[in-house]
Amino acid sequence: MSVPTPPADLYRHSLRLLLAKDIAGWIDLWAEDGVMEFPFAPEGRPGRLEGREAIAAYMRPYPDHIDLHDFPGLRIHRTTDPETIVVEMRGVGRLLQTDKPFEMTYIAVVAVRDGRITSYRDYWNPLAVLQPGTDFTGSNR
Repeated sequence: MSVPTPPADLYRHSLRLLLAKDIAGWIDLWAEDGVMEFPFAPEGRPGRLEGREAIAAYMRPYPDHIDLHDFPGLRIHRTTDPETIVVEMRGVGRLLQTDKPFEMTYIAVVAVRDGRITSYRDYWNPLAVLQPGTDFTGSNR
């Protein structure tokens, strides 16, 4: 019987997959019924994605918009629930459409069950990258 990957290790692995632009591998870390939430989603953007397929559809074009280079300042906090972590980090890279630098501070609350991500609440500030006519990924609407 294999022991599931601890939430902090799973999360670190997920970041390596994002940096490698391996979105399929990142999606494979999710439970079939996983939920991704964006509490500060701007109008017209999804606030909640239910199920691995919905999350996959949302994330597949991500590498076409943002070229991530690093996640400096990663801090993972354990909670009283051994399957839930709170993550603080910055994402740095560049927006492909404009070739402008990308830098975003994130706080995420991530829950894991049986070695798969079941819940991911992503607290990021869309106003930091929104410009008229663009969405958070830098693509035109």
